[in-house]
Amino acid sequence: MTDKAASGWINGFLGVLIFSGSLPATRVAVADFDPVFLTVARAAIAGLLALCLLLAFRQPRPERKDVGSLIVVALSVVIGFPLLTALALRHVTSAHSIVFIGLLPLATALFGVLRGGERPRPAFWLFSCLGSALVAGFALTQGFAASPTGDLLMLAAIIICGLGYAEGAALSRRLGGWQVISWALLLSLPVTTALTLYTMPSSFVGTGWSAWLGLGYVSLFSMLIGFVFWYRGLAQGGIAAVGQLQLLQPFFGLALAAALLNETVTWPMLAISATVTLCVAGAKRFAR
Repeated sequence: MTDKAASGWINGFLGVLIFSGSLPATRVAVADFDPVFLTVARAAIAGLLALCLLLAFRQPRPERKDVGSLIVVALSVVIGFPLLTALALRHVTSAHSIVFIGLLPLATALFGVLRGGERPRPAFWLFSCLGSALVAGFALTQGFAASPTGDLLMLAAIIICGLGYAEGAALSRRLGGWQVISWALLLSLPVTTALTLYTMPSSFVGTGWSAWLGLGYVSLFSMLIGFVFWYRGLAQGGIAAVGQLQLLQPFFGLALAAALLNETVTWPMLAISATVTLCVAGAKRFAR
């Protein structure tokens, strides 16, 4: 493995580790915050931080040809995924929603082919599809009928997130990882700021400290810092290959859900997480 590829896997792993706290933090935050307010507020806060970074490091403006890709990133990972997951977590637990993350590597790989020009070997798709099928099968047997709204929202979130990851990773090869998410956040800032002010509750009385901590985490780590590592990792190690690291995310997320939220983590959840993690090894081997 080359130094660049190794760096890609390390950066990708750090990104996944940070993202693992997103759904538990969102679950805590939506207990007191409206999902729409949470979505635009986290993006606005991260956008202001991104503006400071771009000014501090005097980054040149993106070229006109890159604006379309930045809009896709903004609509998918800045607005789409956070909003859809926040709405879903009104219907399902974070432990249940985390299992859907197992579908994200497949979505990322598919868009990596379509938008990033990658061509994994056939065996890669076998392992990736196997892991995704296991996750989807588990979801169908663990209460899909009880909350179809929550599960469908999570599926939509996964699809749009895969697009945003692949688009941002391809763009990161030219602009750099932290620059891509920063410009996407800045591009969204006028809209997210206006919507934050519009959807802001008249009073925050009764809003618990845990909800504020959840908002802080998803604003700083999930919306900005995590993408610095993630986009860099995808650009260095390959979208399809490094994207398979997301199969590890259920492990970390389920542990956080159990430790911080006292949610029930069942043996089937752990079994599926362990099985799909084995699939990442096979997918990694045949990614190129």
